[in-house]
Amino acid sequence: MRTARTIPLLLVCSIVVTLGACSSGPAPRAWAAAVCQVLAPWRSEIGTLTTRTQQQMTAETTPAQAKENLTRLFGGAEDASEKARAGVEKAGVPDVDAGKTVSESFLASLSAMRDSYGRAKTGIEALAISPAKDFYTKVGTVVQTLNSEYAASELDTSNLASVELKDAFDEAPECR
Repeated sequence: MRTARTIPLLLVCSIVVTLGACSSGPAPRAWAAAVCQVLAPWRSEIGTLTTRTQQQMTAETTPAQAKENLTRLFGGAEDASEKARAGVEKAGVPDVDAGKTVSESFLASLSAMRDSYGRAKTGIEALAISPAKDFYTKVGTVVQTLNSEYAASELDTSNLASVELKDAFDEAPECR
């Protein structure tokens, strides 16, 4: 039998459960800002690593030195991509229609990039360093594959289905 005291308690519990079930993720602007804060250093790091990779491809180093340097560079890019992926995951799911899909898309893209760098690192590690001409030809093949995979998984915030998120990415100072 319910008493007058138990009805308010049931009402409060019902409201708490309802609100808990409807709790939302970060607002679009907050999510975009968090994502951009994670991606800015990642993009910078990837840009630096790309430049270093290009330098390694044209530098006069021994195949052993090039192999070591490229392995380290691709490993760094793999680590940076995982750090960015983890940061986006930590940002949560934006409170917009299809927010989970958007978040999952970002995570999938960063995972694919991380995996591409990992495969490139493994590919370089597996190369024989002699004859030198063959080594550099095979390095070119590994880098070409990496570039193709990278382009296929590239992040593009200009095509967001959510107008709210597109506006948030355009407006957030962290995204400029």
